[in-house]
Amino acid sequence: MKSMTGFAAFEGSDEGTGWRWEMRSVNARGLDLKFRLPAGFEALDSVLRPLARQALSRGSVNLSLSITRERETVLGRPEAAVIRAAVDVLREVRETAADTGLPLAPVTGETLVPFLLSSGSSAGSRQPEAPVLTEPLKAGFVTALSALGDSRAEEGNRLSRIIAGHLTQIESLIRDAADCAEETVRALRERMIRQVRDLMEDVDRLDPGRLEQEIAVLAAKADVTEEIDRLTSHVEAARNLLAEDSPVGRKLDFLTQEFNREANTLCSKSAADSLTRIGLDLKTVIDQLREQAANVE
Repeated sequence: MKSMTGFAAFEGSDEGTGWRWEMRSVNARGLDLKFRLPAGFEALDSVLRPLARQALSRGSVNLSLSITRERETVLGRPEAAVIRAAVDVLREVRETAADTGLPLAPVTGETLVPFLLSSGSSAGSRQPEAPVLTEPLKAGFVTALSALGDSRAEEGNRLSRIIAGHLTQIESLIRDAADCAEETVRALRERMIRQVRDLMEDVDRLDPGRLEQEIAVLAAKADVTEEIDRLTSHVEAARNLLAEDSPVGRKLDFLTQEFNREANTLCSKSAADSLTRIGLDLKTVIDQLREQAANVE
């Protein structure tokens, strides 16, 4: 069992560029993939979306990529041609300034050193195109996606234990309801005789056969055996779902609706206060089960 809630991140670098994948997922009725990609990397969406659909079946998932450009500084000796070109430019500037009568402060060759070094550093700044990084980004995406699956599986294990506890509570309440239902006919018979006695002066004149017939009709209407059997069957089905490896969230959600329907019927057919209380307790636990099932993938 996996949850729809999880988080994962993975960092890497290639071609002088650092990158980071972040993935967050929360509950959703279906699978909603939201890619956030930097400018120039939009084409990755069509490459990576099928991979995400293979790994995930439900959840609202944000998949974000951030890019950090790395700068390579070159501090080696500039080439002789570069130095000569810089000197020639400086000479032309001074000659042009002298012809126009523009005064210049004295300058030495050391003035060119910072310029030459900064030029070399600028030459080392790399801005690779997205296609160059497609494969490493794809590999990092797959790694982050696997980590997200592990995160969702870990949360799913926790959910499985909680849901199993709710099913144990439901089983106990079903047994209580079954025990209570056995007393229903006796309670109905006593209640009906008491009501008849209140209405008639001589209850002994009432036809015993007719009285038992009416009691039988009421008992049939109040019989909750089918509801108890179906609730028991639903518990078994839910436990089978917990043991499956495939996504079971939708099936479990449907099953909680069936649980609730049977609990409602049990309460409406109840002929005893004790059975009604058990039915209400059932509805409470089933609602807790439903809340947890809503997190399951």
